[in-house]
Amino acid sequence: MSRSLMPFTPSKPSPARVLSRAAALSTPEARWRPGLADHPFHSEIFASASEASGVGLALALARDALTSNAADEAIEDTRQVLWVQDRAAIRLGGRPCLAGLSPDLRRHLIHVAAATPEDALFALEEGLKCRDLACVIGEIAGNPRALSFTASRRLSLTAERHGVRLWLVRLDAERDLSSARMRWQVRAAPSPLPRWNPAAPGTASWHAELFRARAHAPGEWMLCDDTGTLRLRSDPDTDVAAAPDPVHLARPTVGRSLAARARA
Repeated sequence: MSRSLMPFTPSKPSPARVLSRAAALSTPEARWRPGLADHPFHSEIFASASEASGVGLALALARDALTSNAADEAIEDTRQVLWVQDRAAIRLGGRPCLAGLSPDLRRHLIHVAAATPEDALFALEEGLKCRDLACVIGEIAGNPRALSFTASRRLSLTAERHGVRLWLVRLDAERDLSSARMRWQVRAAPSPLPRWNPAAPGTASWHAELFRARAHAPGEWMLCDDTGTLRLRSDPDTDVAAAPDPVHLARPTVGRSLAARARA
């Protein structure tokens, strides 16, 4: 017995569900900002290999995540940080310079130079299994075949299972398929104007675009690393680096000049 074929109509979400999702994305809590405690365990940062903006933002995000999730900020985190690079990433951007890193990271850095992307992915996955690591940072150049969606899924599951966060910097790469919970596109931005010496280098700044995230709406921000703290920049054209209050720079000399006291 034949049956009449009913036309297929795709199901549509209810208006209440659409409105609730739109309201959730419009709330201030849905907008990403520095200092949030719900950092994902697997993030990707796309950046040009001609500048160090990718790994610079990765380090800033890692510090922001570690400080915002710390139970007691007075206790120093002495865990190690694993930094993995494949050969192409080292050739394009160079190895980490210890003198340019913050003192706390400089003392707790483990660097792995991998010959191939396959070796780099193996080192990243093994590092994510070690709960004694504070976090894992990786640099892989281009779009190697080894970094498939399946490999990305393995990294996400391993990071979430063992509770170790990963920031994977993609140098000169196209936005391919990935299971990373948060994905950034970043480029260098002008630093804030120094207050005292216009010729001095300013704080590291980035133009960051969050184009994919599960818990936050997409958006763009101007970010800077102000004395080791990731913060938003309101107006890059007029932003001036913070400086000590001149009132607190004065002190009594007890009848002698500062030069005389220095000679004494």
